[in-house]
Amino acid sequence: MNETAARWRDACLAAALFAVAPPALGGVLLRSGAGPVRDRWVAWLTTWLPAGTPMRRMPHGIADERLLGGLDLTATLRLGRPVAQRGLLAEADGGVLLLPMAERLPPGTAARLASAMDRGEVQVARDGIVATLPSRIGVVAFDEGVLDDEPLSPVLAERLAFRLDLDGIGWREVQGEPEGLPTREAITRARDGWAKVDADDAVLEALCAACVALGIGSARAPWYALQAARIAAALAGRDSIEHDDAELAARLVLAPRARQLPAPPPQAEQDETPPPPPQNEPKEQQEEEEMAVPDQPLDEQVLAAAAAAIPAGLLARLKMEQRAAGAARSMGRSGATRMAWRQGRPAGTRAGNIQRGARLNLIETLRAAAPWQALRRRERGGGEGVAVRPEDFRVTRYRQHSRTTTIFAIDASGSSALHRLAEAKGAVELLLADCYVRRDQVAVLAFRGQGAELLLAPTRSLVRAKRSLAGLPGGGGTPLAAGLDAAWALAEGIARRGDTPLVVLLTDGRANIGRDGQPGRAAAEADALKAAERWRGSSLAAVVVDTSARPEPRAKALAQRMDALYLPLPHAQAATLNQAVQAVARGTAGR
Repeated sequence: MNETAARWRDACLAAALFAVAPPALGGVLLRSGAGPVRDRWVAWLTTWLPAGTPMRRMPHGIADERLLGGLDLTATLRLGRPVAQRGLLAEADGGVLLLPMAERLPPGTAARLASAMDRGEVQVARDGIVATLPSRIGVVAFDEGVLDDEPLSPVLAERLAFRLDLDGIGWREVQGEPEGLPTREAITRARDGWAKVDADDAVLEALCAACVALGIGSARAPWYALQAARIAAALAGRDSIEHDDAELAARLVLAPRARQLPAPPPQAEQDETPPPPPQNEPKEQQEEEEMAVPDQPLDEQVLAAAAAAIPAGLLARLKMEQRAAGAARSMGRSGATRMAWRQGRPAGTRAGNIQRGARLNLIETLRAAAPWQALRRRERGGGEGVAVRPEDFRVTRYRQHSRTTTIFAIDASGSSALHRLAEAKGAVELLLADCYVRRDQVAVLAFRGQGAELLLAPTRSLVRAKRSLAGLPGGGGTPLAAGLDAAWALAEGIARRGDTPLVVLLTDGRANIGRDGQPGRAAAEADALKAAERWRGSSLAAVVVDTSARPEPRAKALAQRMDALYLPLPHAQAATLNQAVQAVARGTAGR
C-alpha cells in the first residue's frame, strides 16, 4: 500500500471511529478544500452514522442568536410576548456539526462552540430568554486555508480527536472501499458497547508515555487516544484494549499532535547484542529463535506507531513557526485590528447613537424592543405597530484588519558580493509574490555608498517591485545606520496611518560608513547598534536576513540589539525564509 492509499485508509478509519461516538471524540479537523475527495469522506461518515442523525452546517459569520438560540423575533412581535427559538447547537444535539472555512472562525464563536462541547449543553441567557438546552455534538472542522496562514483556533483544535490531511489525494485513489474498514453492523454493535471496554493500567501508561516522548502537553490528547482505543477494540468485538487498538489510537490521535521526535534510546541499549546461542542446541531450535521477534513493551510499541505516523515536514514546520511566532510576540501586535462603525467585518452589535455616523442594525433593534411591547402598548392605551425608543437602538460594530506593509531594506554595498546580492534578490522576489497573494503592500529601500534611498514607495504592484529590484546596483560603502534610520522612519509613518509595518533587513551587518557619511568601521558599527537600539521594545516588527557567505556574528548581534528574528541566508533556503516571514507577518497582523 503506497503512502497516499495509507493516508486515505487512515482517514476512513478515523471517520468510522468518530461515527461510533461523535461527542466522546470531540470531532475531526479535516484539512481539505471543497471537492470530490472531501465529499467522498463525508459520504463515508454519513453512511456510518445512525439513520436520522442530525447533521447541520454552520455558516461562516453566524450570529450568536442563531448559534445559541434566543428570541424568535417574528413570533414575539406577532404574539406580543417573548417566544424562544432553538439555536444551531441545540438543533444538532446527538449529531454532527460541519464547519466550512473553520480556519476563519472568530475566537468568540470558537469559545462558545467549545463550551457547548465541554458541557454537552448550551445555556441561553439573552433577550429576556433563559434556558438550558442539550447539545451533545461532534464537530467536523474543514480547514480550507491555502497558505497555512490562518490556523484553526487552538481552543477548538484542542477538542478535536483526529487531525486528517486529504491534500494530495486524487479522486481516482478514493474509488472503492479501502481494505480493513469495519462494517456498518460492527459500528452499530460498537456504539452500544464501546464504553464498557476495559483498559488496564499498562495501556494508560503507554499512551501517557507516548505523549511525553512526543512533546504533547495537552491532557486531552491521551484521553481522546484512550477513547479511540476503546472504540477500536469494540469494533473488533473485544472486551478489552489490546496492543493493536492502542497502536491505532496512537497513530490517528497522537502522531498529528507531535511537537518533537522521541529521544533515541541510550547508547548502551543500542550497543547491546544478544549472547550467542549455546553450542549444544539443535540447529533447528537455533533457527527458530533467530526467526522469533522479541516482545516489545507496550509503551515502546505505542510510541513507535505514533512516531512512524508523524506527517513528513510537520516538526520542521512547527519549529520554524514557534521560532517566528515567538519573535512576533516579543515585537508586539500594534495596529493589528481596529474597530470601526462603517466598514470591515461585522463584530457584533451594541447600544449606540445613530447620530454619530454608526449604522443602525434594524433586526437587533427590533429584538431589543420586542420584550417591552406589551408594557408599552398598555402605556399608550393600545394601538398597532411596534414601539421603538432610543434606548432600543443597536448599531453594528466592524472589525478592520489593518493592511500589512512589508519593507525590504537591502544592503547593496560592496561587502555584499554580487552573487550574494543576486541570491538576496531571488529570496525577496519570492516574498514579494507571497505579499501579492496576501494583498499586502511592499516597499523597497536600498543603502549603499553614503546613504539610503527609497526605490519603491508602498505599493501593491508586483511588477513595479520586481523592476526596482532588477535595477538595483551593487557596490560602495555600507551605511547601515542610514539604512536602519530610513527603514524606521518609513515604518513609523506606515504605523501612524493605522497599517502594520514589517521590516525585512537583508545585510551582512558589516557597517563601514557612519551616520555622518564618513568612513570608519568602529564608528559606523557603533552608529548602527545605536540605530538598532530603538527597535527594541517598540511595536515595529523586523526580520534580519544575514546575506554573508557564512553566518556573520555582526548581523546576529544586530538582530539581537533590534530584538528581531535572525535568519542566516546560507541556512535559510528561499522557501524557509518565506515561511518565517509569513509567520512573523501573522503574529503582527493577527492573521
